Amino acid sequence: MLFVVLLPTKVVAGNILILGDSLSAGYGIALADSWPELLKARLSQMGYPQQVINASISGETTAGGRNRLEGLLATWQPGILIIELGANDGLRGSPIATIHDNLDNIIRRTLATGARVVVAGVLIPPNYGALYTRQFQDVYTDLTERYDLRFLPFILEGVYDKPELMLNDGLHPSALAQPLILDNIWRVLQPLLGRDAA
Repeated sequence: MLFVVLLPTKVVAGNILILGDSLSAGYGIALADSWPELLKARLSQMGYPQQVINASISGETTAGGRNRLEGLLATWQPGILIIELGANDGLRGSPIATIHDNLDNIIRRTLATGARVVVAGVLIPPNYGALYTRQFQDVYTDLTERYDLRFLPFILEGVYDKPELMLNDGLHPSALAQPLILDNIWRVLQPLLGRDAA
């Protein structure tokens, strides 16, 4: 899941808005342990001025994120948007064209405000066959390349294949996994923060 539009490469200040699903909403764990809360703490500890607004909702789809985007942009006026959506679409076998269109719309509307976009991709099990799985992954690649976005191909890299870091459902990361997820996000986010830590 990935996209592109040429804008200034750094944002000196401004809110960081997270638009995600259960992987970012702290599903099954204490909210204080979730990676967005850990991001807030890291930014503060390192002297960055950005504030974090986590607008993630468990069960959210790309359509839901698209529908909520206008209000979120108007309310929070983010300098950076982190998109972590698509898993629920893929698990339901939603049409690839619909997923692509929804994410493209979210990206274009956000970039039009002057904000930067970070895309945190997801992988899905091959329930709908190899072709669907590949096309699903290609959505992120196509969009992030088209819009020249910062891209994390798989938010659960280094986590999903370690049972001790996953909840019993095998789909959601545990509290122990959250610092690792933050480190994954940090690699693509930090270059956009606009200055070295204080």
